Amino acid sequence: MSAHHPAAPVGGKLLNLPVLVCGVLVAAMAAILFVRFLFGLGAVTNLNDGYPWGIWVVVDVIIGSAFACGGFSVAMLVYIFNRGHYHPLIRPALLASLFGYTLAGVGVLFDLGRWWNFWHILWPTYANPNSVMFEVAVCISAYITVMWIEFSPVFMEQWGLKVQKQKLEKVLFFFIALGTLLPMMHQSSLGTMLVVMGPQVNPLWQTPIVPLLYLLSAVTIGYGVVLFESCVAASAYRREIEMHLLEPLAKVMLGLLGVFLVVRIADLVLRGALGHALSPSLEAFFFWLEIGCFVMPFVLIGRTAARRNPARLFLAGVAIMLGGILMRINGFLIGYDTGLGVDHGWNYFPSVPEMLVTIGMFAAEVLAYIIITRRFPVLPREGTAH
Repeated sequence: MSAHHPAAPVGGKLLNLPVLVCGVLVAAMAAILFVRFLFGLGAVTNLNDGYPWGIWVVVDVIIGSAFACGGFSVAMLVYIFNRGHYHPLIRPALLASLFGYTLAGVGVLFDLGRWWNFWHILWPTYANPNSVMFEVAVCISAYITVMWIEFSPVFMEQWGLKVQKQKLEKVLFFFIALGTLLPMMHQSSLGTMLVVMGPQVNPLWQTPIVPLLYLLSAVTIGYGVVLFESCVAASAYRREIEMHLLEPLAKVMLGLLGVFLVVRIADLVLRGALGHALSPSLEAFFFWLEIGCFVMPFVLIGRTAARRNPARLFLAGVAIMLGGILMRINGFLIGYDTGLGVDHGWNYFPSVPEMLVTIGMFAAEVLAYIIITRRFPVLPREGTAH
């Protein structure tokens, strides 16, 4: 993975303010989860029969896994479209994806009522191949395993396991192939979960092609996350930002984003659902907010000169991420209505403990990223980036 683009640990002290803040947030999350696993979901969440899924599923799993598509998105460019000059972005993107998906997989357990039966998901006698949730569970579990194998040369390189690394690299192409296939399956299947909810989902987000929309948006978000992560890492570690890579990557991102928006709007027009976006409703407001976030990157970096500005690249990445967040929250929470809410007193807004657990999940990812990049060869070695 690093033969032509050597990487090196950033180094430095691990005990600093960001690490301490993340540590406190992770500790708070652990305390809340202890209460949750001991006394049940009702002890810490506002979930109910009308809204059985809250931010632990929507944010930690559905949004979290979309944010973790950076490794998959860059791997497609490097290994499928043979754009080898993006190779220096592989390791940092894969690291972010690795922890994002691992925490998303763990986050599923938080929302299981009978969490002690979690092993049923992968036990053959309990398998239900007709279930979209089963397909998502299997694909995400397999993808997490594949990513750890893909990333293991980083540890071997640091620990001096040259022979083992060489043996693994002979078969690594197989895992790279799986690593580009599995995300396509489960990212589209996450959208399929909206399809099976039927008329309970607002027509603005309920469409037969929602699996395609979720896949296209996930790949696009992956590129946005790479822009965001690269800018933040360069600023935090006082490193030279890799503009020679981020500028053409941003152009690729805009092209894919344009395809996504054309498909999104065309679907609404062909289904006659665009009228729902023009009605004076909460759903319409959040729909246009979502579309605005997806359009904003064209305003920020649509011109070639603008793509040479790191601040604009950073903001474009943030806009893409916000659009992806809204698209998924809108479909699973804001645009979701059982039709029985008010009559049965069912409504949902996340409790403070729920929000602290979600914040703790992202803090755990940041903490792990800091530790790994400081102690293992992930980021390109200074002086060789160009």
